[in-house]
Amino acid sequence: MLKKWRKKKRKLVAIALASGVIVSGMSMDSVAASSQKANGSKTEVVSQDVNQQAAPQLVDAASIDAVIAAMTLTEKAAMVVGANSVAIDPVNGEIIGAQSSKVPGAAGQTQAIPRLGIPSIVLADGPMGVRINPTREGTDQTFYATKFPSPNVLASSWDTELVNKVGVATSEELKAYGIDLLLAPGMNIQSYLLNGRNYEYFSEDPLVTGIMTSEFVNGVEDNGVGTTIKHFAAYNQRTNNNGNMIVSQRALREIYLKGFEIAVKESQPWAIMDSYNMINGTYATENKDLLTSVLREDWGFKGFAMTDWEFGARDIAKQIEAGTNLLMPGSIAQVNRVIAAVNDGSLDEKYLDRNIKEILNVVIQTPTFKGHVATNNPDLEAGAQLARQAAADGMVLLKNDEKALPIDNGVSVSLFGTPTVETMTGGRGSALVYAPYQMGIPEGLKNAGLTINDELLGKYETYVEELRQTDEYKQTPGNFFVSTFPTLPEMDIKQDAIAAAESTDVGIIVLSSEFGTYGSDRSKEDFYLSESKQKMIEDVSAAYRAQGKPVIAVLNVEGPLETVSWQDKVDGIVLSWQPGQELGNAVADVLTGKVNPSGKLTQTFPVDYEGLPYADRYPGENNEFTYEEDIYVGYRYHSTFNLTPAYEFGYGLSYTTFDYDKVRVNRNGKFKDKITVFATVENTGDVSGREAVQVYVSAPDGKLEKPELELKAFTKTKELRPGKKENLKFELDVKELASFDEEKSAWIVEKGTYEVLVGASSEDIRGTASFKVDQDILVEKVNDVLEPQVEIDRLSKFDK
Repeated sequence: MLKKWRKKKRKLVAIALASGVIVSGMSMDSVAASSQKANGSKTEVVSQDVNQQAAPQLVDAASIDAVIAAMTLTEKAAMVVGANSVAIDPVNGEIIGAQSSKVPGAAGQTQAIPRLGIPSIVLADGPMGVRINPTREGTDQTFYATKFPSPNVLASSWDTELVNKVGVATSEELKAYGIDLLLAPGMNIQSYLLNGRNYEYFSEDPLVTGIMTSEFVNGVEDNGVGTTIKHFAAYNQRTNNNGNMIVSQRALREIYLKGFEIAVKESQPWAIMDSYNMINGTYATENKDLLTSVLREDWGFKGFAMTDWEFGARDIAKQIEAGTNLLMPGSIAQVNRVIAAVNDGSLDEKYLDRNIKEILNVVIQTPTFKGHVATNNPDLEAGAQLARQAAADGMVLLKNDEKALPIDNGVSVSLFGTPTVETMTGGRGSALVYAPYQMGIPEGLKNAGLTINDELLGKYETYVEELRQTDEYKQTPGNFFVSTFPTLPEMDIKQDAIAAAESTDVGIIVLSSEFGTYGSDRSKEDFYLSESKQKMIEDVSAAYRAQGKPVIAVLNVEGPLETVSWQDKVDGIVLSWQPGQELGNAVADVLTGKVNPSGKLTQTFPVDYEGLPYADRYPGENNEFTYEEDIYVGYRYHSTFNLTPAYEFGYGLSYTTFDYDKVRVNRNGKFKDKITVFATVENTGDVSGREAVQVYVSAPDGKLEKPELELKAFTKTKELRPGKKENLKFELDVKELASFDEEKSAWIVEKGTYEVLVGASSEDIRGTASFKVDQDILVEKVNDVLEPQVEIDRLSKFDK
């Protein structure tokens, strides 16, 4: 095999030399640089020996201009194209992990130009930790990484310090494996329930999204490794991956761009990844209004933009001119297209130079450029401890009747549901992480001292094993996109439940997400429990309640699912999500009270999918989808249009209780440039705990209609012992209170009386105060761009 590989590589080199392009992995010191000159219809390749002249070296920011000036056109073209020399089949072949020669399994790398001192930097996924191959040729070492909770779990902690710590820990593992740039975090808005990648994102709310992203980015980059926030922008579905998303300027600015704006201004990520889709008729990768007018001019972004791993035919000249710096994963054909675009005049070389400068400004900050040597030995024990803490802190207690939880760690339990056998820790595609282990729920409960009904567990193991051997349910090795776990029906356990209820103290039902493939959205049927799951809940509930014993449901899911039809049949519900490798231990920590749950929802659980404003339209047709609900996303829709959710945004119970007091604002209710909100929170229960405190504002309708309320600030209290209080202070500045006026292309605060609502959720408001704005305030004018070319039938509360 080795001889064949070398022969193939020599062939690629020959092709490259003949074409005047550069192949990944080649030493450019040994390649004659080429420039192409157009001569009528004939293209002439002119070579020169670049080694005969002393070349400037990339040593710092001041050297970048000279280095670019010394580049040949071929080198410039290669610099803006990912260093991928392998032809990849996007349907049948692996597209992630085939590009990087420096770190096997990393998503890709940039082109090195040794004669100018430019190294190749390595890019790796992903949203749940470092994604690389666990094995390599020539060594018996296994290259594991910590599988951290996904962003929707981290956001549910409402703990910015915790998210920062996860960023720091992730950066340590990136550096250990010689990776320079993380292709995460994802931060698209969870505006559509069925989006197959919602678990990779933080929230349906842009403030939570922006703040959590900033904390994670700062944690990673303060340790000298880069991040890539993604996918920019309005990438809220997978069905029409390349479709045209029609969105109003106001919805873009207030909802879909707001989180990115916060992250750019608060953390300056090194890179940003363009989305696949079009926005109002223009591909994001080719959208100068988006990538230059908004990202660079309005927000002051200093990093570089890259495409997602792209195989469609896009206009390279438009992409480069718009502000897309790096084309990933890269191909020889793209290098040639860049060269041709410059030579035929469709691409001004100044844009190429600008884009390279922005890339090199990042390169000089990377561990590779600074001479960092990979140890390949990350501290996985420390990573596991943090992953366990983050997983438990992100879990949400949805129901706890008659204090069914916590349970004593000496009791006996019976586990029901196939996920008790198949551990669903989360992540597909770019979110896959090869962890040293994945802790299942049975193992976690045993570690906590609980006695498990092993006979029942054994039946489940046999049942799952037999089904997985059938054609219908067998696991498929697949590729990057294919699900490896077709969802299993639940077995008939009525008699087993009766026996279990007689012999064990607690019944625990584990429910998992219905899985589709990575490259698609969920179906609306996936929001509802299957008939076999409903029957399992009915049978377990009847058996245990006949014995006067509690039933607990653990939701081992990627996102919201329907609960109203069955929630009265159980005594407690813990939303564990799919929180990484420590799933079992973290579930046990919460169920036994070792950790008092303090997580709260950052995505609304609706009662019924059909009640959502887009249910009859999503995901669109003819490769197009219009965001008709406009600014009324998630809780903004539910609260404004009086639609009762199953569990509202911000909701989460605790094993203790908290009282809110002394809610007030400063300045005697007068507003100038900011308003300060005060509140006191007291633990009035029997055990220590933490509370996620949320500040909403209800703004007056003026020229612009407003949602019923919008989140404007939040914090997590410290650990409060029973009877202890914490005084909290929140400062809301003028920008945070502003709405976007499309006619003025400006952020404005309209005059009138504003109500501040401090609470435990969007519907559990514990105290209010108000302040008055005497006259309209124009906060900031921005570029008037991204206007849709068609009329949008926008949802309005005045049409109710």
